[in-house]
This record gives sequence, C-alpha cells and structure tokens, in this order.
Amino acid sequence: MNTAALQEKIEELKKLARDSGIDAAGELERLEGKIRAGAKSEEAWRRVELARHPERPYALDYINRIFQGFIELHGDRAFGDDPAIIGGLGFLEGRPVTIIANQKGRTLKENMRRNHGMANPEGYRKSLRLAKQAEKFRRPVVTFVDTAGAYPGLGAEERGIAEAIARSLRDFSQLRTPVVCVIIGEGGSGGALGLSVGDKIYMLENAIYSVISPEGCASLLLRDAAKAKDAAGMLRITSADLLTFKVINGVIPEPPGGAHTDPDAAASLIKSVLVKELQDLCRRNPSVLVRYRNQKIRKIGHWNEDFFPAPPAAGGT
Repeated sequence: MNTAALQEKIEELKKLARDSGIDAAGELERLEGKIRAGAKSEEAWRRVELARHPERPYALDYINRIFQGFIELHGDRAFGDDPAIIGGLGFLEGRPVTIIANQKGRTLKENMRRNHGMANPEGYRKSLRLAKQAEKFRRPVVTFVDTAGAYPGLGAEERGIAEAIARSLRDFSQLRTPVVCVIIGEGGSGGALGLSVGDKIYMLENAIYSVISPEGCASLLLRDAAKAKDAAGMLRITSADLLTFKVINGVIPEPPGGAHTDPDAAASLIKSVLVKELQDLCRRNPSVLVRYRNQKIRKIGHWNEDFFPAPPAAGGT
C-alpha cells in the first residue's frame, strides 16, 4: 500500500472513530508508523541513487583536485596490479601524503579494466603495502572508499580475498601513522571495510555505507529483490544514520543536487576536512593514535539496555 492509500485509510479510520466512538488509537499508530517507515525508505533510496549516479565524481576526480603532484604506484609484489584500487603519493598543502582509493570506470571499457571498483586480493595487498610504506616514512594515509564490495569471483576466492581483507583490517588498526577515510560513494560490505579503518572516518552527505546492498538484503531477507527500496530504509545506510550510530566521525556536505553538480565545490569541502584533521592527527604520538583507533573500533555496536527487574517468583509477594 502506497503513502497516499495509507493516508486515505487513516482519514477513514479517524472519521469512523469519531462517528462510532471506537478507540482506534492503536491502529492509527500502526498506519502512521507505516507512513514514517515509507518516508524513510524513500529518503534512503534517494541517497542510494545519488551514491550510484553515473556522473558522480570518482576517486581520481577528487585526487586530481585535492592533491598536488600525485604519482600512482602499482603492484602488490606478489601477484600483480589491481586497477580497482589505486594508490600513490601526493602533497596536501605541502604535506606528503599516501593516497589509497577504490576507482570505478566511466566507460564500459574502463569499467571492465577496473572491475567496477570491486577489488581482488592483490588490490588489498597493494593498499597494505603502500600503507606500510607510509608508516615507515611517517606519511599520513588518506583513503577514498567507493565500491559495491570486494569481487566475489572464483579467482579472488582462490587467491584469498577473505584473508587479504582480514589482514588489511588487522594491520590498518595497528598502523603507526594517521589514517583518514572518506566514503565518497558506495561503501559496500567487507570490500569497503578493508579501506575504512582509520582515526577519522567521514562520509559525503549522499554516500552510503552498509554490510550488504539493498538489493542483496531484499533478496535474502524480504525474499523479493524488487523490495530494495524498503530494504534501504531498514538497513540504515545513510550518512545521518551512521553518524547517529557513531560509526563515522562526521558528514561532509555536498553541493545542492549532489556532488556531480559541482565536483570542484565537493572536492574543496573534502580538502578542508582533510587539512584540518591531518593538522591535528600529525601532531599526536603514533602509540596514542593506535590506542584510540582501537578503542573507537571496539565501541562500534555497543548499546545500553534498560534494566527491567525480574518478576517475583510464583507465589511470592
């Protein structure tokens, strides 16, 4: 039932309650709850569409606007190079920085080469190699996250995709240099998590971050892929939701209509956040960074429950 039909049903129920004196408060609350849930799903789905917009800036669009003298480095020194994850060196207001990012393609040919931004194990091993290099030379690390997830193909499984992501999570959590992560589009599942362990994690206003895609959730839990819009609302994947849950440290606003309407302005907003955070983080002791980074990770998912006293034993007073 759509929102208009629900609203019509509510008005009919209110009229019936007035005319007959029936208490319909419970049913009215249920229907109004459906309307609120529907509005939330609509808003979440709008964010999903903006995060996937074909003209939305990708990592290289931001890197070329934010950093000076970017030099890309290749290879994991074990298997090969994965174009789905790019990494290299650049300067941010004169400060040397290591940049690691998911990169999607604009054209069909480029998307085939970059595998739609879905990385294989060698991509995560390359990113970890660069992060370790940054630690050695005391350079901060900036990551840009934009992927539907890690590549689930047979070759990726054979080469150890799960182990590569797990090692990335472990080693990034212990990296003795500042790490700032920015989710710029899709932040999907473990593929995004592999580049999202940092001292500060930010999301663009219209980015999404989730354990599974709305389509995947709808297929598995709702048994209908067509209910992806409902699943988007249930998953709580928007930047506002993630900020409420304290999974991220902040939300970076986008130009009206989305980052694709003004990439230069979007890049400028990201740059100001990076400059501010790195100025602060680079002054801190590396051991302190690691300790607080791990405390932050361990707090994710904690919640408080109200205490309800146990009922008296049978026959008690």
